[in-house]
Amino acid sequence: MLLIPAIDLKDGKCVRLKQGRMEDTTVFSDDPVAMADRWVEAGAKRLHLVDLNGAFEGKPVNASVIKAIAENHPDLPIQVGGGIRDEDTIQTYLDAGVEYVIIGTKAVNAPHFVKDICLEFPGHIIVGLDAKDGKVAIDGWSKLSKHDVIDMAQHFEQDGVAAIVYTDISRDGMMNGVNIEATVKLAQAINIPVIASGGITNLDDVRALCEVAEEGIIGAITGRAIYEGTLDFAAGQKLADELTQ
Repeated sequence: MLLIPAIDLKDGKCVRLKQGRMEDTTVFSDDPVAMADRWVEAGAKRLHLVDLNGAFEGKPVNASVIKAIAENHPDLPIQVGGGIRDEDTIQTYLDAGVEYVIIGTKAVNAPHFVKDICLEFPGHIIVGLDAKDGKVAIDGWSKLSKHDVIDMAQHFEQDGVAAIVYTDISRDGMMNGVNIEATVKLAQAINIPVIASGGITNLDDVRALCEVAEEGIIGAITGRAIYEGTLDFAAGQKLADELTQ
């Protein structure tokens, strides 16, 4: 089980949002590259980078910071989301040393796009499905679609995506635990790995996820908890290693 630190980028800084609201921002560091170094030193085996400005503008805004982090850690798998809407952007990120790109809104709005890029960049495409009450949210969580999250995940599995990042947006940044039931339900419905996101608060949440890891949950993204200190990242990854050997 991978614990994956989230580095959310807004205006070149490392921040966290509550439930995806750009106006509800907490700045945790003016130096995201140093922050990435910190998590790698604490034992991170993968990083999750999000270009928040990019997600809202539909194009990369913090790409230079992402490139700097990738160059600093050439052997570390890095996954990037936010504002990835075309093949050129994907190619640029992969060339910069990013391992996986995460497609969110565009995957829901233009499903054929996912099939095309999975053929063009096999093994490098992850789809991020952000859901509330089983329905997929889009456009930086500002809109709730009519699409069922499990139906969409099964569709993207057939297209060839490497994994699904599943976020329960009612939990994200709220520090009130992971929606284990919904995450397991999704993992059981598909054969590709699921990465859990949203709500991880402490070691108990890590323990609870490790108990269901065999359902196909390979990792969990953690943000606010490791920045505010309710979860010691190094202790969390150590526990996950012990429980899922």
